[in-house]
Amino acid sequence: MIGELLKYIIPALIVLGATWLVLGKMLKEERQKREYELRRQDRTNTIPMRLRGYERLALLLERITPEHMLMNTDFSGMTMQDLQRQLLQTVRLETDHNLSQQIYVGDEVWQAVMLAKEETLNFINAVALQMPKESSAMQYAQTLLTAYANNGETPTQRALHLLKEEARKLI
Repeated sequence: MIGELLKYIIPALIVLGATWLVLGKMLKEERQKREYELRRQDRTNTIPMRLRGYERLALLLERITPEHMLMNTDFSGMTMQDLQRQLLQTVRLETDHNLSQQIYVGDEVWQAVMLAKEETLNFINAVALQMPKESSAMQYAQTLLTAYANNGETPTQRALHLLKEEARKLI
């Protein structure tokens, strides 16, 4: 009787085990397929957002260059100190306006952007310290542009270079 029972139980257990293995493998493959599809969809949604972040930081870096800021400034009636204050305020406002973009870029790029901001502020102040106190805003602007042009690779150019490299890897 036990022998007769074992004739049915052993094949049934083998079929059950094989079914268990096949179903487990199928479920695992299906789960991996769904995860892959979710990751692909996520990348489809996040890449455009990240690229907009890179674009905004590139725009920030361009906007905080002395030449760009001076092109958008009316010097009439300004003293050197007024212009210096306005340039410093512009750099700070532009940067503050784009702080949230740090979530879209790597740490190295963000640090380069912050370094570009700080070095631009320091540069604006350093040129002002070298000028006579009675200098006009126009004289200050000319000296600032000349010094900036003779400065070699600027912090904003270095940050922009890193930003472009990282964006290319994303694409």
